[in-house]
Amino acid sequence: MKKVKDQLKAISKNLVSLSKQVDKLNKQVDKLQPAKKAAAKKTAAKKTAVKKTAAKKTAAKKTAVKKTAAKKVAAKKTVAKKKPAKAKVAKKKAPAKAKKAAKGATVLDAVLSAIKSSPSGVAISKLKVKTKLDPRQLSNALYKLSKKGAIKTKSRGVYVKS
Repeated sequence: MKKVKDQLKAISKNLVSLSKQVDKLNKQVDKLQPAKKAAAKKTAAKKTAVKKTAAKKTAAKKTAVKKTAAKKVAAKKTVAKKKPAKAKVAKKKAPAKAKKAAKGATVLDAVLSAIKSSPSGVAISKLKVKTKLDPRQLSNALYKLSKKGAIKTKSRGVYVKS
C-alpha cells in the first residue's frame, strides 16, 4: 500500500510540473497571437477590398448589359417597322423550298433512296459516302426513318428497307 502512495505522489509531482510547462507555453502563444491577429486583420481588409472591387465590376457589367439590352430592344423596334417588306421576300422563297421537297432532295429521302438501292442492306460507312452527310445528320435520319418504320436494322450498323 505504501508503494502505491509513493507512486501517486510521484505522479502528482510530475503533473504539477507539466501544468507549469503548459502555462509557460500558453503565455508564449499569447505573445505570438497579437502578431497573427494583425496579419489576419490585414488579410481581412484585403478581402473586403477585393469584394468591393468585384462588386463594382459586376455592377458595371450589369449596367453595360442593361444598356446593350436597351439598344437591342430599340433595334428590334426599328426592325419591326421594316418587317412588312421582308415578309414579301419570305413569301417568294417558300415555293422554292416546296419544289425541293417535291423533288426528293431532303435528307431523309436521300438516305432512304440509298438504302432502297441495295437489297442486301447498306452499312453506315457506305451511307456516308453515298449521301455525303455529316455523321450526326446521318444518325438522325436513320433514327427518324426507323421510328417511321421505313427501314429496319439487319445487324449492327447495317440497314435494310422494310
